[in-house]
Amino acid sequence: MHNDLRTAAVLCTVALTAGLVSLAPASAAPSPTASGTVTPRPPARMSTVGGERLGLSGVQVQLRAGAPALPAKLSALSWIVSDTTTGLVLAAKNAHWALPPASTLKTLFADTVLPKIPTRATHKVTDADLAGMGEGSSLVGVLPGQTYKVSDLWLGVFLRSGNDAVHVLASMNGGVAATVAQMQAQAVKLGAGDTHVVSPDGYDMPGQVSSAYDLSLFARDGMKNADFARYAGTWKAEFPGGPNTKGKPFEIDNTDRMLMGIDGVPRYDGLIGVKNGYTTNAGNTLVVAARRGGRTIMATLMNPQDHALNAVYTEAAELLDWGFAADGKVTPVGSLDAAAPKPSAAAKTGSGGDSVTAPSKAATAPVAAASSAGFGGMGWAGASGAGLVAVAVAAGGALLMRRRRYAAKRRRRALPRV
Repeated sequence: MHNDLRTAAVLCTVALTAGLVSLAPASAAPSPTASGTVTPRPPARMSTVGGERLGLSGVQVQLRAGAPALPAKLSALSWIVSDTTTGLVLAAKNAHWALPPASTLKTLFADTVLPKIPTRATHKVTDADLAGMGEGSSLVGVLPGQTYKVSDLWLGVFLRSGNDAVHVLASMNGGVAATVAQMQAQAVKLGAGDTHVVSPDGYDMPGQVSSAYDLSLFARDGMKNADFARYAGTWKAEFPGGPNTKGKPFEIDNTDRMLMGIDGVPRYDGLIGVKNGYTTNAGNTLVVAARRGGRTIMATLMNPQDHALNAVYTEAAELLDWGFAADGKVTPVGSLDAAAPKPSAAAKTGSGGDSVTAPSKAATAPVAAASSAGFGGMGWAGASGAGLVAVAVAAGGALLMRRRRYAAKRRRRALPRV
């Protein structure tokens, strides 16, 4: 844990020097409800990358004749439904709200490191490789002194969300700090300006955030890589055993209940991946993609406020169902292609759309530690060192605003499991 905290401190210092973050306090506090609980509210201003309407708070959708209505009871603080082939965003809510991502950030890790290390390579794990993991981290069962194939380690990352596998791969990639820098640079390259990386595994760290928009970018980019897609869609596999199994391999299953069809969640027809996540601070996070009839629809959700068991999967299934039914029957509210033409003037003003809300007058508030059930986890590539400082100058403004919003959470001592 101490190594992780030292790494975070070094990275924070680099970010401050480059103008990436500010330690100024949040400008406003969230409003308590009648029961005394804190209601998280989106920032009044968010990024407009991908389209002006994606920078507005609240639900953004523009239905045409014959289009189905959105599901009635969606509790996620932020979500996006998109067509991954065209990159069009069919509907969204608080798309650029920077929130803790939990293990869905492993998608950015995989996007970064997968192309760098041959999958057939092997590595003998040392104690140093596993140093610095957060207390209570999710593990696949990597043991020091044992030799693993890189492909086995990736199965541990995707199926069991193993932070031990992430740390070994990060060590092979030059270390945690170098990997974090590369992940941040790749986020900027993809247009993911809401993301600030502190740990490569998604473990809760002060200031570590992403958004539904950015996580959608990471998953879409990753699924173009055949290895990423194969790992993300694997149901179960054998993982090398150790002394406890007398050297025999043991079975690991994917923690994505929607992919597996387990624990009261029916398997979603056509689901092809991608990654789930959970921490006490982030709540449940999930990115899922399904393919039907030549179309691929993706749904990304962050922190459902309905804390019933499997609520994140129920809401994701409803959004995927809606996406397949609505594709071609709605006017897109944005695009995952940051360089794509922005929506029309009518779309910018919200005219002609349903369920569109004006930006909130409240400033950003910290997200309360929440969620009583769930579990989780998700990747990228890029430059390092001086390259990060260079891209920080370009991204500094947006990251500065985001860091202010989350400064109030720096005093949190609990580091929940991923």
